Amino acid sequence: MLKLALLFLVISIIAGIFGFSGVSAATAGIAKILFFIAIVIFVVLLIMGLMAGKAIF
Repeated sequence: MLKLALLFLVISIIAGIFGFSGVSAATAGIAKILFFIAIVIFVVLLIMGLMAGKAIF
């Protein structure tokens, strides 16, 4: 997921350099959305891992 976000970020930067502002804005938005989805998935899995590690005896 983070690889896709990084890919879209690079595409956005390259499009911005060449003057394609519409494409640049769209790919930057996609990269931002993918980054936040990856962060949410990371936090959910981190919480699940911490909960699974605590066994009540």
